[in-house]
Amino acid sequence: MRVVVVGAGVYGAAVGAALVRRGATVTVVDAGAPGSGTSGATFSWVNSRNKQPLVYHQLNVAGMAAHQRLAAEFPLGDWYFAGGGIEWGGDEAALRAKVDALLALGYEAKWLTPAETLDLEPGIDPDRLPPGGTAYFPGEAWVEPRRLIAHLLSRSIDVVAGDAVAGLDISGDVVRAVRLESGRLLAADAVVNCAGPQAAGVAAMAGLALPMRNLPCVLVYTSPVAVPLSRVVHAPDVHLRPEGGGRILVHSSEVDRGGQEAVDKLVRDAASLYPGIRAATVESVRTGERPIPGDGLPVLGRVADVRNYFFAVSHSGVTLCLHAGELVADEVVGEDREDALAPFRFERFEESR
Repeated sequence: MRVVVVGAGVYGAAVGAALVRRGATVTVVDAGAPGSGTSGATFSWVNSRNKQPLVYHQLNVAGMAAHQRLAAEFPLGDWYFAGGGIEWGGDEAALRAKVDALLALGYEAKWLTPAETLDLEPGIDPDRLPPGGTAYFPGEAWVEPRRLIAHLLSRSIDVVAGDAVAGLDISGDVVRAVRLESGRLLAADAVVNCAGPQAAGVAAMAGLALPMRNLPCVLVYTSPVAVPLSRVVHAPDVHLRPEGGGRILVHSSEVDRGGQEAVDKLVRDAASLYPGIRAATVESVRTGERPIPGDGLPVLGRVADVRNYFFAVSHSGVTLCLHAGELVADEVVGEDREDALAPFRFERFEESR
């Protein structure tokens, strides 16, 4: 079976690897280099802390478990970093209620005193911690997405980089081939749209109207600095996690909407939380685009009107990619995964018109 996967981010790499394991011949195509799009500009936090409705939460929990399994299978892998996540904010009652609700769903969560928080993250300024404590979510992690993509694409996948999809050759309700901007024609028994922010354009080539409401994402990377940051931390006005080589990755919702002034404020907020960051400079600022389907939920699996066309598009792609990639690959090779994918079908948008 010849499958063309459009997009070489975490979704495309995960779907491609899952298809190879099922015996398919896979070509992954991308307008740029693997991981150079959204996957290379993401906070890459593996979690299901704030995912609603319940079916979406459950999908993300399964995604977390898939990452844990892959990390256990490849203990020398250099892309998965466990350690959990810490959160606090202005409304302690609301955060405690969230912890209780997640515990009721079986999600790992606990409340830490300020002293317990400092045991995990000794680099935090103690004066920045709320006296009531913080929430800790031990099962969460973060991923270095390019390393994960490299691992997944190493599985006998043909990668065509720097050559965007220009169109699809369709006969009746079947895609016969994928046309690239270079003029190359790729024969296909199936096509999987993993194009992230460009998914609507690739869908339109098959006559499918996929509503997307993509949002910007701005990430700030510090220079290497000696700061004992070991996990994902969500504090008021600033989100942080470690990055390779001693760098710190810093983000906030405000910096997504602002310019240099917002970047400067974000770095000041980070240094106020972790005083050791004051010794760092801004090494780079990376801008990306979050792919978000119209109703916020993933679009996964087969399409009714084009028999061999499939989707793997969503926000939270890093968390979901491994598990959702397996489900989509199952459907590509002919297995019905209606049990898992019914809430995430493309047809829900057509039904709502």
